[in-house]
Amino acid sequence: MAITGRTALLALLWVLPAMLLGPVSVPVFLAVLVAAALLDAFLAAPVSRLVVSRSGATACRLGEPAEVHLSITNRSSRTLRAAVRDAWVPSAGATPRTQRVRMPAGERRVLTTALLPTRRGDRLPDRITVRSFGPLGLAARQGRHEVPWRVRVQPPFTSRKFLPEKLDKLRQLDGLLLARSRGQGTEFDSLREYVDGDDVRAIDWRATARRGDVVVRTWRPERDRRLLLVLDTGRTSAGRVGDVPRLDAALDAALLLGALASRAGDRVDLLAIDREVRGAVEGASRQDVLASLVDVTALLEPALVETDGRRLVSEVLRRSRRRSLVVLFTALDAAPLHEGLLPVLSSLTSRHTVVLASVGDPRVEELLAGRGDVDSVYAAAAAERARVERRQLTAELRKRGVEVVDAPPARFAPAVADAYLALKAAGRL
Repeated sequence: MAITGRTALLALLWVLPAMLLGPVSVPVFLAVLVAAALLDAFLAAPVSRLVVSRSGATACRLGEPAEVHLSITNRSSRTLRAAVRDAWVPSAGATPRTQRVRMPAGERRVLTTALLPTRRGDRLPDRITVRSFGPLGLAARQGRHEVPWRVRVQPPFTSRKFLPEKLDKLRQLDGLLLARSRGQGTEFDSLREYVDGDDVRAIDWRATARRGDVVVRTWRPERDRRLLLVLDTGRTSAGRVGDVPRLDAALDAALLLGALASRAGDRVDLLAIDREVRGAVEGASRQDVLASLVDVTALLEPALVETDGRRLVSEVLRRSRRRSLVVLFTALDAAPLHEGLLPVLSSLTSRHTVVLASVGDPRVEELLAGRGDVDSVYAAAAAERARVERRQLTAELRKRGVEVVDAPPARFAPAVADAYLALKAAGRL
């Protein structure tokens, strides 16, 4: 039983009359007040007779609102006057905290909790606490109901605004009518008449003999290529670049690339790894791959461990036995790469086309412009050193056959997509 504020107020208001009537009246009044509170609690609708269920959203994007509905049915014979608190984890951003409800016997009410999550992953409710008040409002019964639910908060996918532009580039690439010499990464498209400027090596002599006119072959980028998106979830992915963690920027770029590649007819898989495999998408159909990527990446969080480069490469080789485009989202930092990935990189580049995509820190460029005082000069010198090391590492990776994408968060996702389109146009997938 819970005592309400009304009971405390009545006790407080009796102080002045008790001083006039004498101390004998105090026990009498308290006895009457306690008896009234007990009777009031007895007359309250029992919480155990409530039937509670949930419905509503099971998924939403980070930063977007969602609603979960709480259905309460009063199976008792008394009117329910209650305060209902639907508690969620703080990162779910649930409002309102408490809702009042008055429900006659046998009726049902639906209460709505609005969620505005501040973190990715599964947001879970804690418990439903119901405080059922008596008709006098002096006391209440209190009980809890456990009603499981889950709202999966997915990455915001802010880079989807670039998807129409990249799809337009893909259509232009796929619809090229220029004759191209047959080579790795191209497949036969159609025959057409020769025009000035066509490569003579594209002439189809058999078709020319049959038709009596000079005919050339046209080629289009191959479909059904395989992409493996590898997300480094180790220590370096926890660093913030701009306003977002490095991992979140990588997730956004991976989703844009996955959506683009699936539209291009390519197969897209995903591997998230540090010292252990944290998530994977394998064998999803082109229609379902984006939903699968979103569902898996929603649960990824940085692990405060160094990424095991040997484990990463062995997992990639085990999962991709045919030649693939491997896009590795990791930090372009010298120490982790030299100690982890670079010693085993050759076994990866010998079998696959590798792109290393790293989010650049725009703060470095800002520091480079600082010359106002001694502190700014030292900061600019440190920024210049970091930039030089990054360029040296990029040059070393390119010598080893790795394409490098290094762009700030605002341009990172479209830069990765452009690198994919360039490789596809060059027939290197």
